[in-house]
Amino acid sequence: MASEAVLDRDLLRAAWDSYRILETRTPPGERLEAQRRVQSAMDAYGRQEVARATVFLVGVLTAHLTPDGAPEPDGLDPLSDLIPGVLRRLSRIETADAAQAPMVAGVLTAAVLGQDPVSWRDRSGTIPPAEALAHTYVLWLLADLLDTLTETPGATDQIMQETFASSAPDAG
Repeated sequence: MASEAVLDRDLLRAAWDSYRILETRTPPGERLEAQRRVQSAMDAYGRQEVARATVFLVGVLTAHLTPDGAPEPDGLDPLSDLIPGVLRRLSRIETADAAQAPMVAGVLTAAVLGQDPVSWRDRSGTIPPAEALAHTYVLWLLADLLDTLTETPGATDQIMQETFASSAPDAG
């Protein structure tokens, strides 16, 4: 199981705020507030824990896109469609380091196969900044895909609110 620190609401919100910073539909004032919250979480918990929280949220969204890990009858096959599609789109982002693709693919594969992506990722040690950024881009790509597939802009925001509510029940 993933470290309890990853389940801290502040960390999860900071990871989601990283997505909000990238999302072009985020109003400038909200983007600045998101940047402030991310920096605050990094100051309080460290960059590594925010990166691990991002990996956790990648797992959450992957689980929503592939609920049982099997191909949908007329839709997305997690191993032949989702992972390669995300990697293709990630490779088109100029500021994403292509060298991070194998770790991103591993995190996505672990999530698709029902493994804890944070525990899987932790086996490889500390998450370097370039990889952390790649996971943030993946979170952004998965959120966009989920909103598109559900034809409900903001559907992912609702999933995140449910994730925050169910995490660390004893926290504020």
